[in-house]
Amino acid sequence: MSTDVLLQTRNLGVRFGALQAVDDVSFEARRGAITAVIGPNGAGKSTLFNLISGSLRPLTGQVMLDGQDITGQPPQRLLAAGLARSFQITNLFFELPVRENLRLAAQFVEPGPWWRGLHHVRTSRSAMQRVDELIAQFELAADADELAGFLSHGQQRRLEIAMALASRPRLLLLDEPTQGMSHADTEDTAQLIRSLVQDGLSILIVEHDVDLVMKLSDHVVVMHQGAKLSQGHPDVVRADPAVQAAYFGQEVQHA
Repeated sequence: MSTDVLLQTRNLGVRFGALQAVDDVSFEARRGAITAVIGPNGAGKSTLFNLISGSLRPLTGQVMLDGQDITGQPPQRLLAAGLARSFQITNLFFELPVRENLRLAAQFVEPGPWWRGLHHVRTSRSAMQRVDELIAQFELAADADELAGFLSHGQQRRLEIAMALASRPRLLLLDEPTQGMSHADTEDTAQLIRSLVQDGLSILIVEHDVDLVMKLSDHVVVMHQGAKLSQGHPDVVRADPAVQAAYFGQEVQHA
């Protein structure tokens, strides 16, 4: 595997009864880049995402992170290996303030027993420092003492991404990060994702907004009926007749 490659899937597959949900999918995600997985509804992209993130165990194939086999590892071990994820459904402590959400995320990823996260944040200088860093990085100072449940949908998604970064991962998996967002919130989230990559993070994203993916990504993987249909630079993927047929039901005729 090239040293430029951070994540690699090899012939990944899983079946649910008679349904082959993911079928022999291989692709690579480079360091410091945004790799996107797209596809029509039911294409298998969310299942592929869950196989990579440890939510599902594949029946066939491998997932490699920086040359290490992480296939089927539980999420907590993946977190220790440098892989973190956000969820399609907002996953916050809505009745706690923003700062407390970040504090829990920062303390739970520290070495030691799980109940360490129940201690006051002042028991851990490193957690306090990480909370302050995330509040500054994600421009959350004005809302730091606001209950997470009172934030706008866009702000909640921003907070969730900040929580995922508490462990300082090398690879961040984002599952439909702009779902349900307004146009303005979507643009803000896109700028945030770009800034994270500029800071050296690598990102794998599953996203329904094709136009956003084409503008945001360095590499696009297209899923269709559980299999990889196409991959490459966004311009190459957009011009692929097979991709056009999968999304629009017919090939686009070129002059």
